[in-house]
Amino acid sequence: MCDGYEPLRALVSPIVAVTTTYQGRSNGLIVNSALRASLSPEKLRLSVIVHKFNHSHDMIFGAGAFTAHLLRSDQLDIVEALGMRSGRDGDKLATLPHVRGALGTPVLKECLAYYECEVVNVMDTGASTFFLGAAKAWGGEGAGQAMMSQHVRMSVPPERQAQYDADLLAGQEFSTRKAEEIAPVVWRGFESGGA
Repeated sequence: MCDGYEPLRALVSPIVAVTTTYQGRSNGLIVNSALRASLSPEKLRLSVIVHKFNHSHDMIFGAGAFTAHLLRSDQLDIVEALGMRSGRDGDKLATLPHVRGALGTPVLKECLAYYECEVVNVMDTGASTFFLGAAKAWGGEGAGQAMMSQHVRMSVPPERQAQYDADLLAGQEFSTRKAEEIAPVVWRGFESGGA
């Protein structure tokens, strides 16, 4: 691994659960790459970067919508449900209390905050896609401390550590292979010069 990698591991957002629904099927994943993307309190926008190997990636792209949930530090059960297996293998939301939101995406109950977003633009990064979302609805508990990446890394149960390490290595290898395969993407509505 290059010398510059470890310091970059500190350059992450809080842990965020991202959910979506596409063609009648719902799914979710965990990211540490969600950021506020607007200073305007009247035009709430946020971005999430989703790796292309995640099942949710193509679902978000197809649906054009997602909900980002800021998790509390005590919500490791959500990280385990959405981050430790693939939605290709079953319904990851089956054990998580949720409701259908205004955009049709699952909204997890009892999170610090959630933002239902319509995708308004995308950027290909090679191994992942940067989704820019305009928040159309939001809410949440508003109480508690946000979960950070370091908390998750230190809290992986011993029986899950080998899987966590293998998944991380596989993601790193995928990212290395795909890093230079950046393709131009024109998001819906921009084909004719504007949205």
